Amino acid sequence: MKDIRIAIIGHGFMGHEHETMLLKQPGFKLVGFSDVDPEQLEDVAEGLKRYASNEELIADPDVDVVLIAANNIYHHDLVCQAARAGKDIICEKPIAMSLEEIDDMVKVTEECGVKFTIHHQRRFDPDFRTMKNVYDSGTLGDVYSIKSSLYGHNGNMHDWHVHIDQGGGMLLDWGVHLIDQVLWMMEGHKVVSLYADIRNVINFEVDDYFKILMKFDNNVLAEIELGTYYLTDKNDEHWFERHWMISGNKGSAYEDGFWPQGKIVRTTSLLKNAGDKRTMTAAGPTRSFGPPAEGKLAVEELPMAGTTHDMFFENYRKAYWGEEEFLVKIPECRRVFALMDAVRESGRTGKSIAFEE
Repeated sequence: MKDIRIAIIGHGFMGHEHETMLLKQPGFKLVGFSDVDPEQLEDVAEGLKRYASNEELIADPDVDVVLIAANNIYHHDLVCQAARAGKDIICEKPIAMSLEEIDDMVKVTEECGVKFTIHHQRRFDPDFRTMKNVYDSGTLGDVYSIKSSLYGHNGNMHDWHVHIDQGGGMLLDWGVHLIDQVLWMMEGHKVVSLYADIRNVINFEVDDYFKILMKFDNNVLAEIELGTYYLTDKNDEHWFERHWMISGNKGSAYEDGFWPQGKIVRTTSLLKNAGDKRTMTAAGPTRSFGPPAEGKLAVEELPMAGTTHDMFFENYRKAYWGEEEFLVKIPECRRVFALMDAVRESGRTGKSIAFEE
């Protein structure tokens, strides 16, 4: 099979990431870049084209696929332009800025008969995939709680992400990924209700904190929390960054970090008595809290996933040639955005929102 020829619109952070990855990815030929800021093209690797405009890139007959890594607000127009030029498309998340834009993009790409998917590479995050493996295995019994959190201490965001008119803010930046991960983990189940709190802690225009609670039709409560301004001195103890906790009636699983450290933890025995009878434990007359007695907990290793982001392009290459399906499907991305609309409504009104009844 011939190499898939890709050109990229946008040579910012993600454009550079794609450049590094695609130059070493088998089955692809990176053709070149365009960017609205010519200075961004100064460090494009030797041998790659530096287009004078997005239109020139899209019109290039040597390009099979256009990868869009421009600011969020430009995704809709660029996808439609590329589709009408007969190019297949990979677009960075978020897919668009509204459900109306998404529906229009779907209409145009289907009419033009082009392949269209979204770069949700964090479906391959090893921390997420490890916990998805735990959930899918059923080893924790009936799961009742899933917690996903991401904390930082710098507070602010970079360049255009601090401007609301460019599609900035943490909900559109990281929230899309975190919501997509939970929905994909809970595949086949509906979100029956949600509640959200969204805040501007130290940023003037855009959100830098949110907490989202989602109740699923299988009675699982999923909690997503992100904050860019959590301060602690526990850096060496992996308190920062990424955290997961999944709890069921046969144990819990936790992990810390993007390259995670964690365990599955079970109890070797439950307290036998119930009702009014007092039970003395190592922590005093209590049933639930305090340090467990020696031998009370059984610890198991997590089934580490070992996935990497370049697996997105491995899937894309195989799906492009019809060997398997695209992992990221547009209806899934639309569902994430519909849920984000409900999140914003809950954050604005302070009320719980019925979602997929």
